[in-house]
Amino acid sequence: MPLTSSADRAHDRQILRLAVPAFGALVAEPLFLLTDTVIVSRLPAPALGALGVASTVLGFLVGLCVFLAYGTTAAVARQIGAGDVRRAVRQGVDGLWLAAGVGLVIIAVVWPLAPWLVHLIGAEDEMARQAVTYLRISLLGVPAMLLVLAGTGVLRGMQDTTTPLLVSVGSFALNAVLNLVFVLGLGWGVAGAAWGTVLAQSLAAAVYLALLFGRHRAPLRPDPVGVRAAGSAGIALVIRTACMQVVLTVAATLATRMGQEQIEAHTIAIRIWTLLAFALDAIAIAGQAITGRALGAGDVMGTRRATRRMVEWGIGSGLLLGFLVIAARPFVPGLFDAGPVVAGELLDLLWVIGVLQVVAGVVFVLDGVLIGAGDQRYLAWAGLWTTLAYLPAALAVVAAGGGLVTLWLALGVWMAARLITLGLRARGTAWLVIGA
Repeated sequence: MPLTSSADRAHDRQILRLAVPAFGALVAEPLFLLTDTVIVSRLPAPALGALGVASTVLGFLVGLCVFLAYGTTAAVARQIGAGDVRRAVRQGVDGLWLAAGVGLVIIAVVWPLAPWLVHLIGAEDEMARQAVTYLRISLLGVPAMLLVLAGTGVLRGMQDTTTPLLVSVGSFALNAVLNLVFVLGLGWGVAGAAWGTVLAQSLAAAVYLALLFGRHRAPLRPDPVGVRAAGSAGIALVIRTACMQVVLTVAATLATRMGQEQIEAHTIAIRIWTLLAFALDAIAIAGQAITGRALGAGDVMGTRRATRRMVEWGIGSGLLLGFLVIAARPFVPGLFDAGPVVAGELLDLLWVIGVLQVVAGVVFVLDGVLIGAGDQRYLAWAGLWTTLAYLPAALAVVAAGGGLVTLWLALGVWMAARLITLGLRARGTAWLVIGA
């Protein structure tokens, strides 16, 4: 990637300082899921399909709460840019208490609904039974998952992406070992995969709490006003994320109803897509922290220059990842011990996934920049419009009796709609609001 000026070189250093550790931390999360997938794929059917169904429900729930990381990053970064470190830490603590409360509510509400939810996705009989088992055990780790999200957001807002990297790598290593022991060693099946992830996430949450209340001497008591403010500010991001989760859930539901081989291939493809998405999202995380701090300091021109440079990085990264996907395509089915039908479906899907990486590179960067700017209301409306663009394409797949490739081309329509809505917003000035 060519360097055109000293300003570009300065932005490159800042982007790399934040994005490289963020990349490691971000890919650790989908690696949790990939580890489960690789290990569970060794179990008899329908274990892998059950994992895909339960993970769809769990991903929807946790995905709705990503505002705990994104909103906290933007809020803390603005306060850091304005020079108010004490207020930044206070907002971080409010986010932690909100995360704990939301996690407990999710357990209470979703536990009794687990059988109905997996049936809604399309699971029946033994697949449904195993999916409920995985989902209910995983629910016990949801408060820890949300605390990790909030704690990560606090540190990112403080321009520290190295500590989340170290915590994520440690958690991933522990998760891999526990899953091997529980699933293959002790023979616990999908329940073992769930318990491994719950324990690893719980340890990660404990580390974040120790860091924030120890190193940064954060106040322990919650501020009810601050917690309510954090929840109110996150509503728009919840809507934005809910729209994304609706798209992914509809896709998983349609794939499930196509057949067992199709949901297995779709589950693997989604894991790969998620891994690539988090890799690209590393630049978006840098965008959140850089944009929030720059606007907090009142630097509009610096925000513009950094945004342009991060988009260039997104394009380059998307091209590289797309090439790697297509190059690795012949070897992927063997990694997951896929049967002939699943392997054939997966090989076709990898072409679509590879081509979409360039679009994804730009979309994720602009999404991160606008989140960092606090432009959540626009992102909520954009999420609604792009979901409305996707649903007719998905319904056309059903009406035409299309297969998995057609279903993923409908996801391509969704990504194109996101590119248009985010690109138009970034070219304007309404999102460039300065101050803490």
